[in-house]
Amino acid sequence: MKISLEELLAFTTVIDSGSITAAADHLEQTVSGISRALGRLETKLGTTLLRRTTRKLELTEEGAVFLTHARDILAAVESAEYQMTIRHQRPAGRLRVNAASPFMLHVVVPMVAAFREQFPDIELELHSSDNIIDLIEQRTDVALRIGRLRDSTLHARPLGSYRLRVLGAPSYLEAHGRPRKVSDLSRHLLIGFTQPESLNHWPLRHAQSNSFEITPSIKASSGETVRQLTLAGQGLACLADFMTEEDRRSGALVPVLVKDTVEVLQPVNAVYYRNTPLSARIQCFLDFLAARMAAG
Repeated sequence: MKISLEELLAFTTVIDSGSITAAADHLEQTVSGISRALGRLETKLGTTLLRRTTRKLELTEEGAVFLTHARDILAAVESAEYQMTIRHQRPAGRLRVNAASPFMLHVVVPMVAAFREQFPDIELELHSSDNIIDLIEQRTDVALRIGRLRDSTLHARPLGSYRLRVLGAPSYLEAHGRPRKVSDLSRHLLIGFTQPESLNHWPLRHAQSNSFEITPSIKASSGETVRQLTLAGQGLACLADFMTEEDRRSGALVPVLVKDTVEVLQPVNAVYYRNTPLSARIQCFLDFLAARMAAG
């Protein structure tokens, strides 16, 4: 059984237009051609999709179920065609991107040179904000958000994820000692976040739980501020890998409580007010960013 797109299109157009004659006009085909397409489709499926009377057409129960699948298939094909089309276009225009300061500095900025070389006609506008913004009010095309998304009307595209680790600077560990178990943290200086409060729940096994709520000695609103405080030896902090890769490689920050750390991945999503296919400049930026994150 090989159902053709022509048969699916004939079926859905008949439903949308209300009659075989109207569908034939819309598709610029003959009435007999549409009727034959429907007949072939029903034969291949071994079921009746439409009840035909002299006055109207009605979906059978099987027809209603199949209609949903037919629409999904046609939408997927249309989307695939669109994606191939925009790959041959030369994306151009202004692209306004918003992200939290740490993600902008450590992930987006390092890829800008390569992106501009590949897409020279796109004018990047990079905005940093550690708070959730209104995309329309701020005239933003796409926002990059880290962590679990709140319910909203925004469309979201997952781009990747980063692991969380508890870290300290060698100078701090030399002065205060290295914690050997989670309960030792009560005797240490801990750097946390002003908001959201969930960032002060560290992924550590403790008392039959995979989360440990800290009492911060210092709080900051920005992850980059937390990182700089940690590098300065002001305490221990829990940070995402994208912020600390070079610090860990150079030894400027050292993971602690490794055996007690639960592998928690912090998701990164691109959000935007679009339910229709994205413009070429947004699509190529998200594809480029996702590929860089996967490779890095």
